Amino acid sequence: MEFKYSRIFVLGFGFFGISIIWALYNAYIPIFLQDTFHLSKTVTGFIMTIDNLFAVLLLPFLGALSDMTRTRLGRRKPYILLGAPSAALMFALIPVAREYENLALFMGTIIFMNFFMALFRSPVVAFMPDITPSEKRSQANGIINFMGGLGALLAYFGGKVLYDMNYAYPFYFGAAVMLLANLLVILFVPEPDEYRKPGEKVSLRKLLSETSHKSFGELRENLKDVFASHEKSLLAVLIAIFFWFIAFNSLETFFTSYAKYYLGIEESTGAFMLGVFSLSFMLFAIPAGFIGGRFGRRRTITLGLMIIVAIMLAAYFVGESSRPQSSSLSDPVVMTLMGLFFVGGMGWAMVNVNSLPMVVDMTTEEKLGGYTGLYYFFSQAANLVAPPFAGAFLDVIGYRTLLPFATAFFILAAIAMQFVRRGDIVRTKGDALDYIPDMD
Repeated sequence: MEFKYSRIFVLGFGFFGISIIWALYNAYIPIFLQDTFHLSKTVTGFIMTIDNLFAVLLLPFLGALSDMTRTRLGRRKPYILLGAPSAALMFALIPVAREYENLALFMGTIIFMNFFMALFRSPVVAFMPDITPSEKRSQANGIINFMGGLGALLAYFGGKVLYDMNYAYPFYFGAAVMLLANLLVILFVPEPDEYRKPGEKVSLRKLLSETSHKSFGELRENLKDVFASHEKSLLAVLIAIFFWFIAFNSLETFFTSYAKYYLGIEESTGAFMLGVFSLSFMLFAIPAGFIGGRFGRRRTITLGLMIIVAIMLAAYFVGESSRPQSSSLSDPVVMTLMGLFFVGGMGWAMVNVNSLPMVVDMTTEEKLGGYTGLYYFFSQAANLVAPPFAGAFLDVIGYRTLLPFATAFFILAAIAMQFVRRGDIVRTKGDALDYIPDMD
């Protein structure tokens, strides 16, 4: 199939819809848990790991399952068709469950919503390398992340207006937009011809058994390669991914709480400030992909991490030395933090856009879904650790520890990246033996 940037833009609508959901979820669910149900920060952090728990348990399996799937639609689209509408329905029901102030009902709704989101996330991510040659993947991932950033931007900026009207409106809006966005992917992004044909009929039990063996067996073998190889590039980049997602997820989970309970401004203003981060991420996502393609992914990621560390330290000192006088976006302290976050979003684009291409270019075409699952295993494992770990710090010491906590893990990620030697652009694909690391 001929590569077209226009297809990547349309595929980006899948990420656009997913990003809207997660931006709203991470901005407002912690506030609901603390305000409506009076839960501690540590317990709130544990609840915010549900999506990451599903991701760790299911994404390697679902990535491998979609690799093996053959239908007239392709191998990725069936999961989008099943997962996206179900997740949208559960997401729209979250404010309804909150209205009843019943914790069991609220928890059931978000658990089902997280399960259905996990069902199609890995196939959507693996769709991009399916239709993109290696030398175009940083650029394509830049486009994908541009669309994801646009979705988060719409959630944070539009969500503030809707939330101030009625806290339920952003959830209804997000569910509807995700449905429409994924419908565009289904209708206008064809999968490669070799995957758009019915496979031989197999029993569901046999398929699940084979997929389980392939996914978790493959994950186990991949992890064995990671830790046993003489050449430690894959281990180093996965450790870096683990560290920077601990940092980022702790900020994403608790920043609106930090804004409300420490800076003394409305949570919707805190979410808007995160929107500025998403704005610069969106604007810089495509340039970040081209920078990675031109100067190397490792150098670009390292520079991005250094920018983020500088911004986090500056934001910490602003928060410690002054307080906003109001929740207005024109307040000098709020404007200063938004300016810092705008620069920080550029650094995050340099990191995030170039990391997945590094991982998938350390394997063969046949294992793209499996290595996508490996990437998400480490990133979601980090997200599993981050909310309760950060929440415990906030319970013990207070919200003033949030930015230093994140900064420390961004620094650790930058150190780990200095040990990466592979994963830059592969101009031509070799055979499987070219991707097997040296073993002891």
